[in-house]
Amino acid sequence: MEAQAQGLLETEPLRGRDEDAVASADFSSMLSDEEREELKAELVQLEDEITTLRQVLSAKERHLVEIKQKLGMNLMNELKQNFSKSWHDMQTTTAYKKTHETLSHAGQKATAAFSNVGTAISKKFGDMRNSPTFKSFEERVETTVTSLKTKVAGTNQGGGSFEEVLSSTAHASAQSSAGAPRRAEEELQC
Repeated sequence: MEAQAQGLLETEPLRGRDEDAVASADFSSMLSDEEREELKAELVQLEDEITTLRQVLSAKERHLVEIKQKLGMNLMNELKQNFSKSWHDMQTTTAYKKTHETLSHAGQKATAAFSNVGTAISKKFGDMRNSPTFKSFEERVETTVTSLKTKVAGTNQGGGSFEEVLSSTAHASAQSSAGAPRRAEEELQC
């Protein structure tokens, strides 16, 4: 008998099929007429209380909206305040502070690295500018520019075309670089 009683008093929660069986069960036959009348009266009372509470809640919500309007508060302001508060709360977390410190430190290191690269590039350009090859190139350019200026200034006074000035400047430049191959000299004259 005790084994049968234990089967009726299961301690596990109801599952799908069991819930359907309980929902479809008709317990009204187990109630007396007096209990049924009490439950019906309680049901009516609960429905009335719920209706009253809904009306009170609706009135309170309207009153809340009126007060907010009088204070100049609207949905956008509330969203801004909520966002500001959330942002402030997030900034005060330990995770945010650690992340901020790490990124700040990484930014400082990156800035230092870029500065070092810039300094190294400047130094390399300085070294290159002081090299004999660059000095030779710079002298050739200066000679060519000076020669062009002289020829152009001389052309205005004595006549001659621009092509003649370029040709004579190229020829003069080719002569000043005696170490240059003949092919370059030929290209300059063309």
